[in-house]
Amino acid sequence: MAKTPSNSKKNLRAHYSGARKADPRPITGKESPAELLAHAFSAYVGRQERTAFELMRRSMEVDASVFLTLSGAMTPAGLHQSCIIPLIEKGIISALTTTGANLYHDAHRIIGHAIREVNPNAGDLQYRLARIIRIYDLGFWEEALLDTDRLFSALLRRPEFQRKMTTPEFHYLLGKNIAAIEKQLGVKQPSLLSTCYKHAVPIFVGAVQDGSIFLNAVKLKRLLGAEFKFEIDINDDVYWMSAIQHYCRHHFSNKMAIWILGGGVPKNYTLQGEPLLDQILGVPTDGFDIDVQFCVDPVDNGALSSCPAGEGHTWGKVSMEAVEVGSMYVHTDVTAVFPWLTHALLSDTKMKRKPRRLMDVMQEAVAFLDKDVKKRHKSLLKTIEWSPDDAKPNPEEHETYVR
Repeated sequence: MAKTPSNSKKNLRAHYSGARKADPRPITGKESPAELLAHAFSAYVGRQERTAFELMRRSMEVDASVFLTLSGAMTPAGLHQSCIIPLIEKGIISALTTTGANLYHDAHRIIGHAIREVNPNAGDLQYRLARIIRIYDLGFWEEALLDTDRLFSALLRRPEFQRKMTTPEFHYLLGKNIAAIEKQLGVKQPSLLSTCYKHAVPIFVGAVQDGSIFLNAVKLKRLLGAEFKFEIDINDDVYWMSAIQHYCRHHFSNKMAIWILGGGVPKNYTLQGEPLLDQILGVPTDGFDIDVQFCVDPVDNGALSSCPAGEGHTWGKVSMEAVEVGSMYVHTDVTAVFPWLTHALLSDTKMKRKPRRLMDVMQEAVAFLDKDVKKRHKSLLKTIEWSPDDAKPNPEEHETYVR
């Protein structure tokens, strides 16, 4: 029977009556962070922030493997020291995808170079004359770059780097070496590289050639020629991302969450692991169960950095559950809200667990995916042939289905 206007009105009113109340309360200064988020963040971006916190907390409550993506100049801003490293040490972050720049700039502090607050309006011509490098309102001496280049050039020449490897392998080796340097120099605050090494958190960098660590590899290749054998295996790198997601889907709690700080390459490099499994390799998967993003970009210009979970679902990147009840896009600057949410999360003593140590099981994860791909070998062979006769597919020949 068709719904009448009267029935529709009743349904709408019933739905509204069951909705959460905006329940602001006078702030006394005695509230816990969670209590403050629950009652003082009722609308607009504040509500987005509160919902993001609830999903971060749910990620822990369902024991999801948390894949964190980090773009933008976040280590110069110190976000790794204030937030990321504590989250790793509590076992909350399972895997990290970031930019080479974030790992490179983190090394300045290790070798004694400070990053200082500067006036962004003081004049870049003057800053250049003074050899001060500016990242908006942060600055450091140009010598910090030159000394950091020397550090990574020296490390990349070591015997253990003279082979082909994935970015998790590369950054694991760097972290091991940096950890030893930190110990030798008496560094009090460890770097992101050494922390991930100690807790076996894989670090993926989807555009490694876009960062200064790799620029030094380019220099070494030209200087040393065949003697320098370091190389990034981009094929295995992408496969490893899918393999570790497939492994997490079938181990631990079988739940996965993605927390996206910014957007850029780290976001898509992590999310594309799911379409590689489902669409390319034919291995069924559901996509991430929880999707939380903090980004300043508008969502309506087609940019990948800001595309919402619903759009990602159409690609098979996040699950139906994520779209319906497990996603939040917080339209804000990461540095403005994430330290506060990290504080709120870690204020709860239950928000910790034994680290996943995914680097320790990476080869097991690759073998686990290899086994499923091998089962589909014959059917996959049919997907690698094409002719001009296939250029005009008949839509009726394609089966429509919903997972």
